[in-house]
Amino acid sequence: MPAGERRLLALHSAGRCLALDAPERLVAWWPRIGRHLPDAVLRPLPPDASPTAVRLPEGLDEGDTRRWLGAQLHQVHLERDTLCVHAVGVRPPDEERAVLLLGGHGAGKSLVALGLVEAGWRVLAGDVALLNVAEGRISAVGGTAAFVVRRAPVRRWFPGLGLDEAGPATLDLGDRPELTTQRPMRPVPLTHAVLVDVDGDPAGEAGVIRRLDAHTAATVWLRASGHLLDRVTENAAGPALCEVEGHAAHRRRLGLVRLLANAVPTHAGWGAPQGIAARVATGVWHERP
Repeated sequence: MPAGERRLLALHSAGRCLALDAPERLVAWWPRIGRHLPDAVLRPLPPDASPTAVRLPEGLDEGDTRRWLGAQLHQVHLERDTLCVHAVGVRPPDEERAVLLLGGHGAGKSLVALGLVEAGWRVLAGDVALLNVAEGRISAVGGTAAFVVRRAPVRRWFPGLGLDEAGPATLDLGDRPELTTQRPMRPVPLTHAVLVDVDGDPAGEAGVIRRLDAHTAATVWLRASGHLLDRVTENAAGPALCEVEGHAAHRRRLGLVRLLANAVPTHAGWGAPQGIAARVATGVWHERP
């Protein structure tokens, strides 16, 4: 295909659709990009469709294309009171509820999730979870398929997975049967969230969990819900991704974050990943420090 050729595509995400005017190369990149976008499916735009297509800028590489699409999906979902939250979503066996594991890159969300998978839990979202937020009703509706881990910590804490010492520092384990994300057939109530901090302190081997106050919890949710907007700064191909969310949209997100902080018990968990996972799996929650 000529470098400048473009086509109209439909990007579907959890029942919402974004019409795209995109470079042809997006189709070739999609098998890698799509795993990192929440419940994302790319299809040709039907000939009889007449939506206004958002133009994907020229000149973006594969990584920045994924980040740009993520920012657009953030906005599409926010308009319907759904947040794209940086979190691993997990679900206990035979229970209709979800728990989110929050934290920045390298905090240990995936490690705690691996501990829960050992206890029979399933992964709902590998890195970005979709949360429907409404008065009195918070539910998980899906998320990303990629389950990205850092090789060295996984080898340390979970040697039974059999990862070789040689290879890239990070890798996607989402194709393993036990880690394949299971998109819920219907919204799953979110009952708890844990801000994860995995460390090697022997004193934390059993895991420690403490309830966060509402102010701190709101700050945690605000940071996590802006994850898809903070991935790249201003560049020649277009505005900074944070500008996708205007003032009115930001205020809307603040309102949803306050609802989350007041409706969902949010905790801090630290120690060894198996210890944190054991406390989550057995429902050992401390209400206050």
